[in-house]
Amino acid sequence: MRRISVFGATGSVGQNTLDLVEPGAVDVVALTGGGNVAQLARDAIRFGAEVAVTAHDDRLDDLRAALAGSGVEAAAGEAALAEAADRPADWVMSAIVGAAGLVPGLRALRHGSTLALANKESLVCAGPLLMAVAARHGARILPVDSEHSAVFQALAGEDPASVEKVVITASGGGLRDVPLDALRDATPEQAGTHPNWNMGQRITIDSASMFNKAMELIETKEFFGFAPDKIEAIIHPQSLIHALVQFNDGALMAHLGAPDMRHAIGYALNWPARAPLPVARLDLAEVARLDFRAPDLERFPALDLAQVVMDRGGLSGAVFNAAKEAALDLFIDRRIRFTDMAVLVKRVLDRLEGQGCLDADTLTLDMVLQTDALARRTAHALAPDLT
Repeated sequence: MRRISVFGATGSVGQNTLDLVEPGAVDVVALTGGGNVAQLARDAIRFGAEVAVTAHDDRLDDLRAALAGSGVEAAAGEAALAEAADRPADWVMSAIVGAAGLVPGLRALRHGSTLALANKESLVCAGPLLMAVAARHGARILPVDSEHSAVFQALAGEDPASVEKVVITASGGGLRDVPLDALRDATPEQAGTHPNWNMGQRITIDSASMFNKAMELIETKEFFGFAPDKIEAIIHPQSLIHALVQFNDGALMAHLGAPDMRHAIGYALNWPARAPLPVARLDLAEVARLDFRAPDLERFPALDLAQVVMDRGGLSGAVFNAAKEAALDLFIDRRIRFTDMAVLVKRVLDRLEGQGCLDADTLTLDMVLQTDALARRTAHALAPDLT
């Protein structure tokens, strides 16, 4: 029987993954989560998981109590997450949010697992390292971001050398129509509301700032190997086209589907086959129109920063991601303004480039983790200058 693990099982991607899995149809090895230990325990018991892991050490007793008598092992903390990833599995969902998902993903790849990658930070921080580890151990990475799954599907059977351009679509987020002069005072609550997708707070705010899309542009370069000048974003408010690939004969291949993460998750879960999924079917006559517009770089400076990172390479992705995460924390805590996030990320990139901290011909895990920590410290040190 197929063995699977889900890292980040209590988040939106993790819950959508479990929604597509029939209890008893697979062996569930590990389920991991954050502070929602009640949900984690319920799912672990329902699927008969070998182990349930919470990232929070101080919640271990709560998890043990919730699992009492179930036969499911309870564990907590970073070391436990890494150990869970070392347990052999055929298919692993990597849906932990943030740089914390990098180590479990690397561990799973070292066992030759198929890694369904929803953790975009892994590719942004350490794309060359992740791809090299997969190649060395005969593992496979399947994209789970809806945009990259769309590109992956559009490229099926195609020669990558014939690709002229990859277009990643963006809804524009919940603040896309707010006047520019009002963006500065947008609150976390306003930025945390999305017009199309049901996602967690952090990724929803990243959508409003377009940092999420900036990350996806970098991911596209790292996963598919396309040059930065072949990768661009476009605003598509309906979120029905997830990506387009333009070929050298002028043809554009588009992937359309309702805004439901189960499309991409189900594709990765069943690949190379397709299987029926409980998702809405598009009625194009009802849709009637598809709208597009070029992104305003004054409104979305994160997109310019993505181009800088793609051109710069080295450890710039690790710096970009860590500074972005720190800036997001500061915004959620109301210590900086919405528009300060991009300013802060740029200042961190500039500061660390000036110190020669972005240069690296070959990435190692230690280098990435050390740079991540340095960028976070730098972001917090520079933040008071913005207020």
